Amino acid sequence: MVIAGGFGVGKTTTVGSISEIEPLTTEAAITTVAAGVDDLSHTPRKTTTTVAMDFGCITIDPTLKLYLFGTPGQERFGFMWDDLVQGALGGLVIVDTRRLDDCYAAVDYFEHRQIPFAVAVNAFDGRIEHDLEEIRWALDVTDGVPVIAFDARERGSVRDALLVVLELALARAER
Repeated sequence: MVIAGGFGVGKTTTVGSISEIEPLTTEAAITTVAAGVDDLSHTPRKTTTTVAMDFGCITIDPTLKLYLFGTPGQERFGFMWDDLVQGALGGLVIVDTRRLDDCYAAVDYFEHRQIPFAVAVNAFDGRIEHDLEEIRWALDVTDGVPVIAFDARERGSVRDALLVVLELALARAER
């Protein structure tokens, strides 16, 4: 399962919230050079960034273990995505409603590769700024793409979001 989205939307937090192992992260300090490249205006307290991937896993039942791969959010690391999605069941595109345009690349990526995915709107500060149907319209995703609210910090919320993607993948496999 691939966890994708823009810079600072909660991908590393999502993997860390649910993984039954200590997640492997490739966090690096945001330097003054990177601060000039990455928009930190919505994440002023962010001091690190994923430069390769995050990895974790969760056992769904005795016959199914999901491996979670979090993508880096910056465009300059986009070359890694093809390797990370190889063999993926599906994707979870995390959205911060304060900057919807940051997730367009991830939505397009999954659509063009016909990988089942759901859009998960992260509840920053416990709030979602827009109605989920407005978000669906803004992202121009079909009714076949679930748009859900979740909190990347809450294990149960992350579990529910991943189960939505798993159901999509299983439905596709049955066709």
